[in-house]
Amino acid sequence: MTVRTRFAPSPTGYLHIGGARTALYSWLHARRHGGRFVLRIEDTDRERSTEESVRAILEGMEWLGLAWDEGPFFQSERFDRYREVVRRLLDSGHAYYCYCSKERLERLRAEQLARKEKPRYDGLCRDREGPPPEGVKPVVRFRNPREGEVVVEDLIRGRVVFANAELDDLVIQRADGTPTYNLTVVVDDWDMRITHVIRGDDHLNNTPRQINIMRALGVEPPAYAHVPMILGPDGKRLSKRHGAVSVLQYREEGYLPEALLNYLVRLGWSHGDQEVFSVEEMIRLFDIREVNRSASTFNPDKLLWLNHHYIQTGDPAHVARHLAWHMERLGIDTSAGPPLEQVVLAQRERCKTLREMAERSRWAYEEPAGYDHKAAAKHLTAEAAPVLEALRERLAALADWTPEAIHTQAVLPVAEALGLKLGKVAQPLRVALTGGTVSPPIDQTVALVGRERTLARIERALAWIRAHAGETGEG
Repeated sequence: MTVRTRFAPSPTGYLHIGGARTALYSWLHARRHGGRFVLRIEDTDRERSTEESVRAILEGMEWLGLAWDEGPFFQSERFDRYREVVRRLLDSGHAYYCYCSKERLERLRAEQLARKEKPRYDGLCRDREGPPPEGVKPVVRFRNPREGEVVVEDLIRGRVVFANAELDDLVIQRADGTPTYNLTVVVDDWDMRITHVIRGDDHLNNTPRQINIMRALGVEPPAYAHVPMILGPDGKRLSKRHGAVSVLQYREEGYLPEALLNYLVRLGWSHGDQEVFSVEEMIRLFDIREVNRSASTFNPDKLLWLNHHYIQTGDPAHVARHLAWHMERLGIDTSAGPPLEQVVLAQRERCKTLREMAERSRWAYEEPAGYDHKAAAKHLTAEAAPVLEALRERLAALADWTPEAIHTQAVLPVAEALGLKLGKVAQPLRVALTGGTVSPPIDQTVALVGRERTLARIERALAWIRAHAGETGEG
């Protein structure tokens, strides 16, 4: 048997963290067993489903690297198939027309709640006889068994038993002819030969209903694994109030996809004390049966730590490809300047996100619009002018434009010649080149800016010092 899993989001919003984890677990289960991963878009909610959400889901999946083998399939394109199955259930006596009005159902619900009973359809039309009432468009209900039980051997939760007496006759087709979720998911899992359904535990109560529909159709149900929910740091269900919950929002904030994948796989699953997993290790080690039964708590600090780890240890070319996206969003033209891999190597120790790295690296490609006021007041002084002039001469004569040569043949000799500590030489040069006092080591900073632009920026700083003579000082 070929393992076949699916991820079936509804395009009523973006791909959120919980959905991404479910997709990852499904993808890993298929990959580990040499199976197929199917992407299905459950867009039968015509009022809330949007093309924008579909694009966001697909873009989020692609960014995470969760490539699907089949699909995306759209439920909105399968309505004829759903009607065919509804007709089959009606013909076999496993479904029936219900003519109850909305008002009657609301009244029934209110009465049941007043009696502290579980709200449910009372089966009034289950065995109805006679001609249908005129002018009433009926819904179609599934005739759920009233005896026996449904046993779900959940791969995560273990055995879960539901009494059929607790399940009512759910609507499988609305009065306007559109199918409902519990019908469409059964038909799709059947037609797409899904062997393992991995989804959030908020769907657990739907599972016995879906299994009963499958049995009525003579279909063998798939194996089920219901993944516990994700909680926010406050112990409540993860939601927008906890900050970034969209996968694409994490990209915008500067996270690498492998960092998010690594964090998500550990959000409910573990392999000893190991914290960092490559995608290949995830595929080899992940076991859906080892996922925790209890809810997991989202820890933003842990995710940030992982992201910094991947920035520090990842292939600079790979990190640079993702950094390029952020540079472009900031409007920074990187075509004239150092290769982005060099920027990554220079900045990766001090930057925890790619957005931070992009914001802190603008000076490598653009001349600073101005100088930080406090930095200029302290470091672009009359006393700094001879330092910058000496550096300009040394750097202009430098044959080898490398960090090592810049340090040993320019910065260090100037400090020794003027009897200054390295900081008194490095900081004026850093402010001249970047506009502020924070950058990689000065030799790396100079190397990234390049010879011609370094000399031009030093000259500009000297002109600024001359124009502001008497305005700066240590005070």
